[in-house]
Amino acid sequence: MKLTKFTHSCVRLEKEGAVLVIDPGSFSEVETALAGAHALLITHQHPDHIDEDRVVAALQDDPSLVVYAPEVVAGVLAERLDEDASGRVHTAAPEQRYSVAGFEVQTFGGQHAMIHPQIPVVANIGYVIDGNLYHPGDSFIVPHGIDITTLLVPVHAPWSKIAEVIDFVTSVRAPRAHQIHDALLNDTGLQMVEGHVARLGGLYGTDFRHLAPGDSVTI
Repeated sequence: MKLTKFTHSCVRLEKEGAVLVIDPGSFSEVETALAGAHALLITHQHPDHIDEDRVVAALQDDPSLVVYAPEVVAGVLAERLDEDASGRVHTAAPEQRYSVAGFEVQTFGGQHAMIHPQIPVVANIGYVIDGNLYHPGDSFIVPHGIDITTLLVPVHAPWSKIAEVIDFVTSVRAPRAHQIHDALLNDTGLQMVEGHVARLGGLYGTDFRHLAPGDSVTI
């Protein structure tokens, strides 16, 4: 399976001609990420994880494209489509399994990490793809009953601190890890955070490697 990293939290997965995209948000190169996509997974409703206008446009342009998203997101997308979207827009919930465009998907979590008690907490779904890759969205939920091979790590956010990032990596203990949720850091900050994650994660068997936007790896 080929993984391509885009800016912030968007990734594109390709396998045997099938294309799955996770979190094509407003900070990301959405048109490039969605080109030829067969399915989309959305972790939650914040704009940095879903560029609603461009996702709707992609769904309108390609009647075979399907999307899985938390209930609020799925409802908004379905309302905006000029058709019966029941077969293409699906509600994702925690602790479920789906077969999506040839990929096996498991869901975990349920809610976004707290930003502040006065800011409402929204639904957030973490996705495990083919029992291999874990994209947690905006949460540090550790998936249970499965050994993750490749972990996508939200390295910086208004809802986290570096100690929590490191604890997440050392709890999952995936052999490989790459960064996501990194668009708000400058180069100096990113090097500092990733240095801590790589050094301390390595003590627990995780090989952390930076991916620049557009970089691809085989997982």
